[in-house]
Amino acid sequence: MAALLLLLFSVGALFSSSNAQEAYNTLPETYRKGVDLALEKIHSHAGIQHHFLFFRSVAKSDIESGFDVSYIYHHFYLKATKCQKGTVDSTTCQFRNDRPLIDCALCYKTFGGEIEEEPKPYVHCSHKPALTEEMKAERREHCSRMGYSNGAPTLLASMGTE
Repeated sequence: MAALLLLLFSVGALFSSSNAQEAYNTLPETYRKGVDLALEKIHSHAGIQHHFLFFRSVAKSDIESGFDVSYIYHHFYLKATKCQKGTVDSTTCQFRNDRPLIDCALCYKTFGGEIEEEPKPYVHCSHKPALTEEMKAERREHCSRMGYSNGAPTLLASMGTE
C-alpha cells in the first residue's frame, strides 16, 4: 500500500513539474526570449535564493511594423520553485506555493525574431505584493515611449486595461 502511495505521489510530482514548463513551452518563440531575458535578470540578483520559472501571461501585445520588425509587450508572472538558484535542468523543479509571485512587464524590439539592443529592452520585475499603481503606470509609460517609426501606433494601444 505504501509503495502504491509513493508511486502515485511520484507520478503527481512528475505531472506538476511538467506543467511548470508547459505554460512556457506554449509561448511563441519571441515571447520566450523575453521571458528568458527577465529570468536572467531575476537570477542575477544576490538576494534571490530559489530558481524561478514562467508561471503565466497576464497580457501580451505585439505590433509588426514591417520588414521583419516587431515590438513586443509582455506582462507575466514568475513563480519560485523548490530548486535552488543556479539549477541548470529545471524540468524536475516544482512550483512553491509559499512565496509571492514576481510580476514582470517587458517591452522590446525584435528583428528577424531576435531581440534588438536598440532601443534597449525594458524589463521591470517586482514581487507582486510590492508592486504599486505608480510602478504599473511607469511601465505603461515607458513602453508607450519606446522608439517607433513615425505614424506607428503605440504598443499598448491594443491592450486596454489590465
